[in-house]
Amino acid sequence: MQNTIKSPLSFDGVGLHSGARTRLTVVPAPASHGVVFRRTDVTDACDTIPARWDNVRQSPLCTRLVNQDGVSVSTVEHIMAALVGCGIHNAVVEIDGPEVPILDGSSAVFVRGILGTGIERQDAPVRALRVLKPVEVRKGQAIARLSPHETLLIEFNIEFEDAAIGEQKKTLNMSNGSFVRELSNSRTFCRKADVDHMRANGLALGGTLENAVVVDGANVLSPGGLRHRDEAVRHKMLDALGDLGLAGMPILGHYHGFRAGHALTNDLLRALFADPNAYEIVECDPDTAARLPGAGVHWGEIPDVA
Repeated sequence: MQNTIKSPLSFDGVGLHSGARTRLTVVPAPASHGVVFRRTDVTDACDTIPARWDNVRQSPLCTRLVNQDGVSVSTVEHIMAALVGCGIHNAVVEIDGPEVPILDGSSAVFVRGILGTGIERQDAPVRALRVLKPVEVRKGQAIARLSPHETLLIEFNIEFEDAAIGEQKKTLNMSNGSFVRELSNSRTFCRKADVDHMRANGLALGGTLENAVVVDGANVLSPGGLRHRDEAVRHKMLDALGDLGLAGMPILGHYHGFRAGHALTNDLLRALFADPNAYEIVECDPDTAARLPGAGVHWGEIPDVA
């Protein structure tokens, strides 16, 4: 069965990169609608942008969706991860500006809102994308790969010079409430030197120590330290889930990212859809649907540190 939310829920905050304050409201949508963003402040052009891989205009720091009239919404990955991870297939995400608020830098606030308002089951079967053969893209040392698997499995490796991050790797089966329990409260992270550079170039204007994990060598500068010892790789997995959600349907496959980011994951989806022999669209039977991200998720799975 497909899912939407039971009633609208709203969030206010600043954008990580622009520093501009926006209001975002998630609204229920009918079965088979999918996820669509709508710019409520736009009156002279098409104001809707379907959350799909082919609407991504690549950016090194976030995922940005753009429609045929050039209307855009950026930093969609955290709200997309929350929707996918809570098993929401249909929603309209209304926003009165060009960037999704960063909130605490994770998906936790979105997840609490979704599970708090409740999930409504819809009388329509879930269709999923089943990966049939390996597909891989590379850029320099970075690699993103999808290969066959009976559920969505996410594997990620990162390597950073800063001792506070270093080398981290993690693999998680995204079935049921795994995202909510294991990944949803992991925050975006960056090096202090990168923050200083971005701000000098007019970026990361909304970034603070309260909405990102900032590291400097072996030191974690954000108050309270880390929520998880491996919070950095968990957040990369969170981003990957949100970016994979732009396939437009749940994925049955093994995603492996090595030093990968938003752009490379989008390249991977483009390579996948470019090869009709690499995937098939299937109607999920009850057993398969029960293994999808968010199936059966409930409030008690939200981590205490969220």
